[in-house]
Amino acid sequence: MSDFLDKAKVLAKDATVKARSAVAERSDTIDGGIDKAAEFVDDKTKRKYTGKIETVQAKAHELVDKIAEGDGGPSGGGTGGGAT
Repeated sequence: MSDFLDKAKVLAKDATVKARSAVAERSDTIDGGIDKAAEFVDDKTKRKYTGKIETVQAKAHELVDKIAEGDGGPSGGGTGGGAT
């Protein structure tokens, strides 16, 4: 059972590294998508929620930057392990 958990942890860490790499390589495209989605929603809501949409848009951009830099992610980055 321990081997299974160890393998799962390794696979999860590998997936995390690959995902961060993909975000770093494509951060401009992702940022463009965030902007496009925010504009779409703002148009559809007839600018009624512009302030809230801009707040979410800014936080999404911050998260992309944070993930691309390897400083964490949706989990807050506190479980990244200490092995160096």
